[in-house]
Amino acid sequence: MGTRVYLARLAGLGVFDPNGDRVGRVRDAVVRLRTTNRPPQVVGLVAEMALRRRIFLPIGRVISMDSEAVVLSTGTLNLRRFEKRPNELLVVEELLDRRVTVMPETGDGHGTPGNVVDIGMDLNRNNEWLVTRVAVREHTGRLARRGHVFQAEFERVRNLFGPTDTQGTSNLLALLEPMRPADMANALQDLPDARRNEVAAALSDRKLADVLEELPEHDQVEILSRLDRERAADVLERMDPDDAADLLAELPKTEQTVLLDLMEPEEAAPVRQLMSYQPNTAGAVMTSEPVIMTPDATVAEALARIREPELSPVVAAQVFVARAPSATPTGKYLGMVHFQRLLREPPASILGGIVDNDLEPLRPTISLGEITKRMATYDLVAMPVVDNTHRLLGAVTVDDVLDHSLPRDWRDRDAADAEAEDGVQL
Repeated sequence: MGTRVYLARLAGLGVFDPNGDRVGRVRDAVVRLRTTNRPPQVVGLVAEMALRRRIFLPIGRVISMDSEAVVLSTGTLNLRRFEKRPNELLVVEELLDRRVTVMPETGDGHGTPGNVVDIGMDLNRNNEWLVTRVAVREHTGRLARRGHVFQAEFERVRNLFGPTDTQGTSNLLALLEPMRPADMANALQDLPDARRNEVAAALSDRKLADVLEELPEHDQVEILSRLDRERAADVLERMDPDDAADLLAELPKTEQTVLLDLMEPEEAAPVRQLMSYQPNTAGAVMTSEPVIMTPDATVAEALARIREPELSPVVAAQVFVARAPSATPTGKYLGMVHFQRLLREPPASILGGIVDNDLEPLRPTISLGEITKRMATYDLVAMPVVDNTHRLLGAVTVDDVLDHSLPRDWRDRDAADAEAEDGVQL
């Protein structure tokens, strides 16, 4: 292990025990401020374990840190949830993107303004990891030109531990955006409210929509309420209609009306329809945009359709076959074809000849409990929902069932940690 490590580069790396088994993933690093003028000490890493639990890894238990992985000296871990102590700061959460001034090496003259890109630590003779270097991107004052990145000794950097309103978002976004939406949502929950709202506002509409779908309801409402209404409507349009309907249901009636009116009519229509059903029924939990094709479509066309990258695996697992029109509510529903059946059939086969129509479709008023029993009985990942004239309205997928069967706060890590035992040892 080298004697200098840059901490932001560790974020996202796997954490392994001495046997090579993965135990988690690095999410941040913890530095402790000193009362003297000595550089801050890096005391450990924050790692994310299974079920999104974040724990503290003392830096003394780390025997290797490189661009590939972090390796521990022991597999015995304290699973108590990480809580920051007084005089401690998190590098990614609190120091990355901070606006600082780098003073000249001579100590005279004006400093160079910039934003923190990374924090470097070095191992001293006492086996302590100390913050010694700061990588900074210089401010150029030009909109179209990014300043160059340079390194400076810690002692030359001013305002590194100043107020939190001197922080931007660009470098934190660079670390978060490669994450899956669920992992990004988990990371956002750890940020202070103001910082989280800034980062959320800086995401693209599509990315923010994906992340909102993975957040607890109270965080969804908080973030959406901080956006201007036009932007909020744009984000709702990019959410799955069932998730958008669930989010709007958490808002006051007047706000629901305003946002629905701002959405494009064709995007708002399925959301309005979903909100008209009673809670915990097939109509309320279904997705109104499953994969739907007409009976004269071929197997090759169906396979091409389910390969589309924006489809979730559970939605792409089957094709629902109905007469035109193909948008819900469709023409008469005929049946469905699972993707495994598609893989076994000749590409030129017609879907109308291979549909499975043995199972009775759901009605929109059927209860969530009954849906769960049927899906478990027949080992299904999705079931069609039809109206009284046998038109397809949508489909209930297994993730819809799980989402609405779990406690309302299941996405909230604070609630999950409250139920878990503190101080568990592995």
